[in-house]
This record gives sequence, C-alpha cells and structure tokens, in this order.
Amino acid sequence: MAHAADLRCPYCHSPMLRWANPQITSWDGEFQWVCFNDDCPYYVRGWEWMKSQFNVTASYRYRLEPKTGESGPLPVWSANALRSSILAEEAKQDA
Repeated sequence: MAHAADLRCPYCHSPMLRWANPQITSWDGEFQWVCFNDDCPYYVRGWEWMKSQFNVTASYRYRLEPKTGESGPLPVWSANALRSSILAEEAKQDA
C-alpha cells in the first residue's frame, strides 16, 4: 500500500484523509481513507445522481479501505456529514 502522503483521490487528486470507521460496522480495521474535497466531481455529481435514482437529498465521497484496497462510495447527507470522524494526522517521524 502507498504511503499516506501519496494517497490521492482518483477523481480530483486531492489528498485522502483518515476517517475513523464507526464502532458497529462490517469494515475491517480502524479507519478508511476518504476524499473530503467539496469540489471533487465524484462528490458533486453524487447529489444529482442520488436525487434522480432514489429521490433523496444525499451524495457520497470516495473511500478506500486500506487493508483490502476496496474502494467505493461513502454516503453523506450534507457537506459537513462525517467530518467529525476525520482522524488527526500521525506525527511524521524523521528518517
């Protein structure tokens, strides 16, 4: 797996952020990498797609599961949804 600094969203190339998995989840591990760029085309077009397909006001953010490499949508109901679970970056160690 790539180093954290190298992880970028394939849709907007913004750095991915560590996001804590909920305590009750089927996802393995403690966190996933998520794109929280509000200008990301994946997130922006998600609003219209979710409305047209399911008649809901929601979108999704790109996520990557670090242990398996599985990627896909992380549903959100607002621009601020799930941001409280963004994990602080680990302190970088000098080599």
